[in-house]
Amino acid sequence: MHPDAIDAEGRVPHGGEPDHSLLDFSANTNPRTPEGVESVYADALESARRYPDDGYPTFLDAAGTYVGCDPSAVVPTPGGLAAIRLAFEATLDPGGLAVVPHPSFGEYAREVRLQGARPRFVPHEAVCDLAVESLRDVDLVVVCTPNNPTGDLPDRSRLEGLADRCRTAGTTLLVDEAFLGFTEQESMARREDDCVVVARSLTKLFGLPGLRAGFAVAFGSLGECLEMARRTWNLGSPAAAVGAYCMGQTAFVSDTRERVTEERERMREALLADGRYAVAPSNAPFLLLEVGGDGGGGGAVSSVDGDGEAASSVDRDGGATDPVDDLLERTREAGVVIRDARSFRGLDSHVRVAVRDRRANDRLLEVLVDG
Repeated sequence: MHPDAIDAEGRVPHGGEPDHSLLDFSANTNPRTPEGVESVYADALESARRYPDDGYPTFLDAAGTYVGCDPSAVVPTPGGLAAIRLAFEATLDPGGLAVVPHPSFGEYAREVRLQGARPRFVPHEAVCDLAVESLRDVDLVVVCTPNNPTGDLPDRSRLEGLADRCRTAGTTLLVDEAFLGFTEQESMARREDDCVVVARSLTKLFGLPGLRAGFAVAFGSLGECLEMARRTWNLGSPAAAVGAYCMGQTAFVSDTRERVTEERERMREALLADGRYAVAPSNAPFLLLEVGGDGGGGGAVSSVDGDGEAASSVDRDGGATDPVDDLLERTREAGVVIRDARSFRGLDSHVRVAVRDRRANDRLLEVLVDG
């Protein structure tokens, strides 16, 4: 981390509502957890009286089986974001360059800058098509799959092609698979490529965001670098035990995928039928809505490229009332919290809503469609 960059970087807005009396659709986490988690955590809490085995053999074996790679390539981390930071620390020097998708997870650009490096913003749908010539001066390329907040899932063949071109250019590819567990697509960890780092989060799919458990997957000298650079005992005993247990709950994962797919499409159809929202297709446990859209698609997104900031088309100091502000106020008054997506680069009139269980989703639709 570059000392001079710390003071210049603020915090990135995220979902998550501290008032538990409100129904929270701002955070994209599973409302359910696997049966038996509580007893696993309680047993592990007793073992937390001692330092954990820093080799984390049980966790690594479970993670290797979970994503389909050799356990020796797994690097345990306290959450997916910690895996992302570890990859940035290992691959970016001050003054370096990283391709960052937009609109996408805001922490990418922040973490790049914290290393003293520079983000080059590329539309998320174009990242997988970058040519070798445009990658030669780039140290790292980031892909979010499925992308947050749009829900796009790049085809595996496009990811493989990008990885091939990154290898030719001598560029590292970071694939953030925080939401991939909600899909049937295989992890890029199966590629076993020493120019690819995969970052995984366990807390979203298994409904335990406060647990902070995740891992990176990397091979060859890159994997050795990440393993050497990670902090000793960086995953607590309860997180390691619960994480390993959850990764073995295949029936829970299958049921979650089926439920999220069914509920997501049901919600999207209802929101499109209302006519006040443009709703992007999604492969993730959330939907991106353009407020005041024509109901025809995902809504317009700024096509910013380069290092400059996207300019907003909404004048929030003008006389007109902003429809996003109105919607955020109306939903909160109804006891529902949704995510203001205007903090994502290039989105000026959007909100994001999580896909929860049917009863909660029905309440959200009541507010958004009938309210």
